[in-house]
Amino acid sequence: MTLSTGKRAQAALIAAFGVPVIEALGGTYRWREIGREHLDRLDRAGQAPIFAFWHGRILSATLYFRDRGIVVITSENFDGEWIARVIRRFGYGTARGSTSRGGARALVQLRRDLAAGRPAAFTVDGPRGPAGVAQAGAVWLAGATGHPMLPFHIEASRCWTAKSWDRHQVPKPGSDVVIAIEAPMLVPDTREETVEAYRQQLERALARAETTAREVVA
Repeated sequence: MTLSTGKRAQAALIAAFGVPVIEALGGTYRWREIGREHLDRLDRAGQAPIFAFWHGRILSATLYFRDRGIVVITSENFDGEWIARVIRRFGYGTARGSTSRGGARALVQLRRDLAAGRPAAFTVDGPRGPAGVAQAGAVWLAGATGHPMLPFHIEASRCWTAKSWDRHQVPKPGSDVVIAIEAPMLVPDTREETVEAYRQQLERALARAETTAREVVA
């Protein structure tokens, strides 16, 4: 999909105004970490993970994992354009595509990035939902590359919640924000039955992480 010059300019304006606001908001958060040792072990071993989380936590995840060179799939439409411009300012790379357009090309790029030591990240129920249902992309990529998936969930003590399909959460200024990271998951192959089994395991891991984060932040 090719965006018009006007749409690209509009996306640039959103990023120019949005990034300072996100920076200022994030600077007020008090982070609490559960399971950080899982990420630290992968870092020490030089293993680039495939981060897996729900679409409704994009903003807080962007702040927590900033400046790690993580590559994220963003759609080729207007929303994907301004999101890509914003997250690049926070030290992320982008692979353009989605489940409906350009997805295979984006996965090829992510395989190359992982081989070069750059982590990847998936909003596993995105870009259109249904919320809380993991799609197979992250699992397939883990099976194809041998890189571990790392599921996590983030909850805030006080937040605004969007009236969107993903119920996107924006922590309010001064909030306690909890990230719960589950153990890495290695997927042995890309056979259809393997991918489906691990897709279900991923959903269960994300449910555990959500329960943990909610209990801590309560």
